[in-house]
Amino acid sequence: MIKITMFSSADKVKGQGVGSAYIELLAMLKKYFSKEFSIEINTCKAADISHYHTVDFLYYLSTFLWNRGVKLGYVHFLPETLEGSIKLIPFVQQIFNWYVLSFYKRMDHLVVVNPSFIEKLVALGVSEEKITYIPNFVSPKVFYEATEETKTKWREEENLLPEDFVVLGVGQIQQRKGIDDFVQLAIQNPEVQFIWAGGFSFGKITDGYQKYQKIYENPPKNLRFTGIVEREEIVKYYNMADLFLLPSYNELFPMSILEAFSCGTPVMLRNLELYDSILKETFITADDITEMQEKLTHLVKSPDELLSFKEKSRAAAKKYSEESCAATWLDFYTELEKKK
Repeated sequence: MIKITMFSSADKVKGQGVGSAYIELLAMLKKYFSKEFSIEINTCKAADISHYHTVDFLYYLSTFLWNRGVKLGYVHFLPETLEGSIKLIPFVQQIFNWYVLSFYKRMDHLVVVNPSFIEKLVALGVSEEKITYIPNFVSPKVFYEATEETKTKWREEENLLPEDFVVLGVGQIQQRKGIDDFVQLAIQNPEVQFIWAGGFSFGKITDGYQKYQKIYENPPKNLRFTGIVEREEIVKYYNMADLFLLPSYNELFPMSILEAFSCGTPVMLRNLELYDSILKETFITADDITEMQEKLTHLVKSPDELLSFKEKSRAAAKKYSEESCAATWLDFYTELEKKK
C-alpha cells in the first residue's frame, strides 16, 4: 500500500476552483483505491508521496524534512494567472512570484491541469521530464443533469419563469473572470436573466474589490449575485441555466466548465488559446463582448440551436469524468512511488 500525504488548505477558502479540484481528487481516491493508497491529510508522518496542493509556507518548510518521500506539486496557477485576481503592492507581488516558483522547484515532480503550462514552466527553469499533465474532473454524483420536472421546480423556487432565458456565470467576483463583460451584457439584454454564482473568496485583497462590491450590492434588475454557493447547491444553477458563460481572460482548467459539462449545460467561453488543447470544439466561442452579444442575441431568438452544444457538453463530461481519470491517477502514483 502506497502512503500518500496530502498537503492542502484549499478547502478552507470557499468558492475557488483549487478547493473543488482537491475535494474531487480526494473523494475519487477514497472511492476507487482504498486498498491501494493510505492517505493522510496535512501530517508529517513518513510518506511515500507528499502531494502539495497549495503553496502554504509551512508546507514549503516541510519539504526539507527527510521523510517526505517523493514531493509532488499540483500546479493550479502561475504568478501570471493571478493578475486580475488579487491586489498586492508591487514589492510584495514580486516576493510572492519568486516564492511560488521556488516552491515548484522544490518539488521532485509537478502535475499541471493544462498542457499549455508545460512550456511556461520549462521557460521558468523546470525540467520538462518533471512535469505531467493530468486534467481536472468532477463527480457525476455531485454534478448531474436533472430531469425537466426538477429543473422547472428549481426555477419556480428562484422565481424564474419556464420561458426565461437564463445565463449563468460561476466563480470569484474579480476582473480576471471577465465580470465586467458579464455585467455589461446584463445591462444590454434586459429581457435575459443573468445569475453569477460566486463571491469574494479573498475578501478585500480581491483586485477591484471596492468597484465590484458596489456592483454586487446594486446590480442591474436582471442580474442576481448569489454569493458563494456550496458545491452541493450550485448544481441547481447549472441545471436552471440555458447557457453557461465564463468570459475569463486567463484560466488553467476551470472546474466550473467541467461542472457545466457534467450538467449538460451549453457553454460559451472567451476564445483563449489555452482552451485549444483541452476543450476544442466543445463550446461556443467569442473573441470579445461584441461577439458574445451577437451570439447571445441569436441564441435567445433561436434556442433550439443550443441542443447541439448540450450534446457537446455531455460528450466532454464523459471525456473528463471521474472514472476516466481514476486509472490515470492510479498509474501515475504507482510509477511515482517507484522513484522514491
